[in-house]
Amino acid sequence: MNNLDPNTPLFKLTLQELKAELIVEIQNQFSTLFPKKKYEYGIKGLAKILGCSRAKASKIKNSGIIDEAIFQNGKIIVIDIEKALELLNKNKE
Repeated sequence: MNNLDPNTPLFKLTLQELKAELIVEIQNQFSTLFPKKKYEYGIKGLAKILGCSRAKASKIKNSGIIDEAIFQNGKIIVIDIEKALELLNKNKE
């Protein structure tokens, strides 16, 4: 990418330079507003997050403590890692 001088007048930019700068700025704003979430899948994934056995992870899931962090469709389980840890920490208190 071109490192343009921030004081360069807009009329001196080519369309390509303007487009490149706008794309970079939009990507930066998008990544700031919507950070990429991390997910884990299945009981095995939940056990990995919590550092426990699959049996204990299954008990925690069935207890309802982390229901807000779990998306389940049939047999497929998707866990939002940050949300699950936040809910467990909140429940601990």
